[in-house]
Amino acid sequence: MAREFGRTDRIADFLKRELARLVQFEVRDPRIGMVSITDVEVTRDLAHAKVFFTVMGKESAADAKESIEALNNASGFMRSQIAAVSNTRTVPRLRFVYDASIVHGTRMSALIDEAVKKDKDRENAPATDAGAAADRGEE
Repeated sequence: MAREFGRTDRIADFLKRELARLVQFEVRDPRIGMVSITDVEVTRDLAHAKVFFTVMGKESAADAKESIEALNNASGFMRSQIAAVSNTRTVPRLRFVYDASIVHGTRMSALIDEAVKKDKDRENAPATDAGAAADRGEE
């Protein structure tokens, strides 16, 4: 039987929503930039949460280093804000990690589109005389 939506999954989903709200409306650090919370992974003991995020206009973790530092510095504030609206006994420690999967996915999609375009161009290109004769079975 398939695993049901567990407690850690529910808490991760709650944290994702709350952190997105906090980053957008409460955290006032200009170093953060345009951040999107993409995923949250919570440990089974609910002690730690790894928060994955992207920053608009940043292509790598090195580019987003300033945002990573600002978010990790604001994690205590965000934790206290979550504790105020949460009914759980504890709130996991938050660690922010840049999520490169979206940039990687976009790059892979562009490569696939380029390969498909090259295949279509090759199919639509006029055949050479030798190639056309071979296609007809002539030599």
